[in-house]
Amino acid sequence: MGGPGFDRSRPPHAESSSGWECCCTCATPTPSKPPGPPQWTGDELRQVRIGAADARLAAIRATAEADTARRQGQHDKARQQQALAASYQAMHDAYADREAVFAAVMADRHQWEKATRQQRQLAVAADAELRRRHPGQQYPPLRSAEPEPATHEQRAELNLTAGEDIPRLGQWIRDPSAEHRAFADRLARRESLVIPAEDPDYADLGSAFPAWTGAARDAILQPPKLQIQPSPRILESATGRDRDMEAAE
Repeated sequence: MGGPGFDRSRPPHAESSSGWECCCTCATPTPSKPPGPPQWTGDELRQVRIGAADARLAAIRATAEADTARRQGQHDKARQQQALAASYQAMHDAYADREAVFAAVMADRHQWEKATRQQRQLAVAADAELRRRHPGQQYPPLRSAEPEPATHEQRAELNLTAGEDIPRLGQWIRDPSAEHRAFADRLARRESLVIPAEDPDYADLGSAFPAWTGAARDAILQPPKLQIQPSPRILESATGRDRDMEAAE
């Protein structure tokens, strides 16, 4: 679902090129939009996790080879393997630091997707309805408001080599980490917004931006609900009749 020109290569943020969202009730642009999504770092997270696992196995193997060489009296080889094991362990620790950053960003990403899914789907549906009502009108196409992904050069910084100095975290890694707390504050403020009742003496009507709770899994056809609650004596009689029928079968 979505209007022409909609970018499906990334999860939609349902924002038009003019910076306006579509209102689902009147199919006209409105200036309200949810907070921007955190950067997608799933590929980087997978890369550093694989690197951490490989470095851990290499450290274990180098430690075992160092112990074997030491028992055989090959002390020079034992020192080399022990130094190699220490280098692999340092690589593992560096990968773990990067993994913590990317995992926190992806956790924020999942919270954002859950909190804004309903509004984004309504905006896409409203854009389609707007174009259906006015086929001769030219509207800017929907575009993704995703932050730019990491470049090939930035991902290359995640490849560490044993025996070499481990570089410091790049600015492109430190920025999402520093944005984590600010994003949590913005999302909490958004989720705290409520729809006030027309009469100030009445309670609020509910959350202004309810989170996505998932699709209903109940059957479409449901038995009619009882309009009048039967008395306990009638219920007991019906239960006894069902038992007699089951016993007869």
